[in-house]
Amino acid sequence: MTLRVAFGIDPGLSGAVWPLIDGEPGPFLDMPTRKVGDWGEVDAAALVAWLRQVREAHPGAHFTACVEKVGAMPTDGATSAFRFGEGTGRIVGVLESLAIPYSRAIPAVWKRHYGLLGQGKDAGRELAIRLFPRAAGDLKRKKDNGRADALLLARWHESTQGWARAA
Repeated sequence: MTLRVAFGIDPGLSGAVWPLIDGEPGPFLDMPTRKVGDWGEVDAAALVAWLRQVREAHPGAHFTACVEKVGAMPTDGATSAFRFGEGTGRIVGVLESLAIPYSRAIPAVWKRHYGLLGQGKDAGRELAIRLFPRAAGDLKRKKDNGRADALLLARWHESTQGWARAA
């Protein structure tokens, strides 16, 4: 029986959800999206369904999650920043509705932990491949950096936050 499942969540539309199952990468999910009008948004129903599948596959496991705590950049337009925040809110709402405790991680904090500050996006992907060689096939493209960030967030959460809920 699995004892612990820690989800790392990169909340962007090109992000991902990747759990560590007893410290090893489990099945991941590229952030599910749906088209609303002429733009995309996080598909909360698809995320709920996938999280439930993972939970059903590991009965009795202790579940937790870490969501990257990102904010708007000065160069973001107001609409873009609002949409990003709305997507993150959907993800947090899903976790709360499923009673999955979560923490939030500021990028500068978790990236500093791994020595990734000031590095390009590819540095995180390369580090995830070194730490989890079995996941290399799912991290081979440069655009897989959202997957890598989710995996690194799960590992950071396990190693620094334990299982306590952080607001």
